[in-house]
Amino acid sequence: MVVLGFFIEKLRLCSVLFDFIDTENQTQTETKASENKRQLLLELVDFIGKSKAVFSENVVAEVMKMVKINLFRTLPPKVHKTMIDPEEEEPVYESAWPHLQIVYEFFLRFIVSGDLDVRLMRKYVNAAFVNGLLELLDSEDRRERDYLKTILHRIYAKFMMLRAWIRKSISLTFYNFIYETEHHNGVAELLEILGSIISGFALPLKAEHKQFLKTVLIPMHKVKPLQVFHQQLSYCVTQFVDKDHTLSPTVILGLLKIWPAVNSNKELLFLNELEELLELTQPEEFEIILKPLFRQIKISVSSPHFQIAERALFVWHNEYISSLIADHRAKILPIIFSALHENSQNHWNPTVSTLTLNVLKIFMDLDSDLVEECSKVYEEKVEKEAKQKERRRLQWKELTSTKPN
Repeated sequence: MVVLGFFIEKLRLCSVLFDFIDTENQTQTETKASENKRQLLLELVDFIGKSKAVFSENVVAEVMKMVKINLFRTLPPKVHKTMIDPEEEEPVYESAWPHLQIVYEFFLRFIVSGDLDVRLMRKYVNAAFVNGLLELLDSEDRRERDYLKTILHRIYAKFMMLRAWIRKSISLTFYNFIYETEHHNGVAELLEILGSIISGFALPLKAEHKQFLKTVLIPMHKVKPLQVFHQQLSYCVTQFVDKDHTLSPTVILGLLKIWPAVNSNKELLFLNELEELLELTQPEEFEIILKPLFRQIKISVSSPHFQIAERALFVWHNEYISSLIADHRAKILPIIFSALHENSQNHWNPTVSTLTLNVLKIFMDLDSDLVEECSKVYEEKVEKEAKQKERRRLQWKELTSTKPN
């Protein structure tokens, strides 16, 4: 009891806040007090790590009070007005991190402690507390977001009664991000949490989970800063398809509807994700998406941007996808033949021309009669278009040469 009494006293002392913004004007006493608080926090972390004490409700209440006082605060104005790739941006550091880091470490150890009574904690780790943590995920300090991600994941695992609420709160955060702000620093971390949650979904998938995929994860591909979190988003989507392959047409057709028309970097991300999804697509689902899929691949193959054309042609390097294409070549080749023929003849990039010729060779080896038939249809189409063009030219010439009365 004496030990826990000291523990509570230290918790109360650590509930005093210090100003880390204007450190130059701090008095010597304030600086010393701030350092003393840091030492007390380290002692608390050490106590949680080594002690096997059973925490009473009184202790839990003091712990949660100290944690909320230190962590729950108004975030400072954003330095970066738009979302930028973490590798490219100048990192932003929270001024109070010398104390915040230890509070986060303390709370993380506390929440995962085997001596903690979950039933007792329900009173304090509730929906309002979770919402407070979710709001802090918009912090520009990546170190803080990493701690919050781990803590939220532990809470999701330990407090089953909060799982539906956490999923709902994350959905609302994403809705606001997609349709209102297009700016939230914690999107990648939230998607990482979701990736773990989705991998634990039981089969068959619930209707609410499928709805989340359709109304949140697929529309999230539309936002401008997609490249900042695309890796995590793609993982979540492929997790769904991996669990239930019948979702493949829903996802791929959803991506085709919002396919980027003028953003080459974004289109490359879409093509990468598309290949991952096609690897998980069964033959019966592939047949459903075949026509719209290859109409888009035709456009990408014809792109003057060599990386896009090259990436689209690399689809044939995937053994499984290539076998699906071979099985449905009679429907696919008529769609893409014109793009392949024009690329092989006219594309400015030699690598793209070589890749195109390789694809044509694959089709020739599979079915030379089909290639000849498509070639004949293409030549007839070109001839017909040339005649129409000449007819329009003559008509225009006749109109412009007619003298007014």
